[in-house]
Amino acid sequence: MRLIKFLLLISVGMSGLVAVSLQAQSTAAVAKVNGVVIPQARLEFMVKAAVAQGQPDSPEMRNTLRENLIAEEVIVQEALKKGLDRNSDVITQTELARQAILVRAYQADYIKNNAVSDDVLRREYETVKTQMGDKEYKARHILVETEAEAKDIIASLKKKGASFEKLAKEKSIDVGSKNNGGELGWSAAAAYVKPFADALQNLKKGNTTDKPVQTSFGWHVIRLEDIRPTVTPPFEEVKMNMQQRVLQRNFAAAVQDLRSKAKVE
Repeated sequence: MRLIKFLLLISVGMSGLVAVSLQAQSTAAVAKVNGVVIPQARLEFMVKAAVAQGQPDSPEMRNTLRENLIAEEVIVQEALKKGLDRNSDVITQTELARQAILVRAYQADYIKNNAVSDDVLRREYETVKTQMGDKEYKARHILVETEAEAKDIIASLKKKGASFEKLAKEKSIDVGSKNNGGELGWSAAAAYVKPFADALQNLKKGNTTDKPVQTSFGWHVIRLEDIRPTVTPPFEEVKMNMQQRVLQRNFAAAVQDLRSKAKVE
């Protein structure tokens, strides 16, 4: 769980920074459909993509992909007969698809030519460790839309027999935690937005905030359940995540540089 928390903290969503490269073009043909050649390179590209997703390369898989390519070619030919390639929406979608492919190709080329050294990755690792701090917090919260609602909940919690968990299920608008009585699990303070993190760090174990805490999500009533020392996963376990984090940041800076140099009217 602690490895997961660490990865959540540094997670950067790099889904757009991975692309499958084309193999060398082949003159062989997979099939001909009404005289139109389906090149072998197209099948090889699809096989490589399937293998990258964990499917084993096999004659059965290749045959299935071949049949898909033939079926798609039949449909494309019929679409062309109907003149659908001249439809304005189809033209726009084609242009957007071409643009997306070129963006992914540029991203893949950037990754290939901008390797990140281990020294940089280790510095990033130390930065993340510092951000995490030396403590993890197990907390609950009740999220509502207004300060008045939060104040009413705090007042209710002061009554004998009041249940934080029950009030969270009844009142909280945080669908991710309300059914668990507002439980947020173990996290470093840095995993939360600053007002929430500050309030959490100022609480003593077992205590609840005596004033509502406002964030961009709404108004929170926070209870600190427990505290424990942070155990950071070893560098080698999260090295790839460090690389993704640095690459994404560097790529974003490179794109911003291109944007600043572009003539936009």
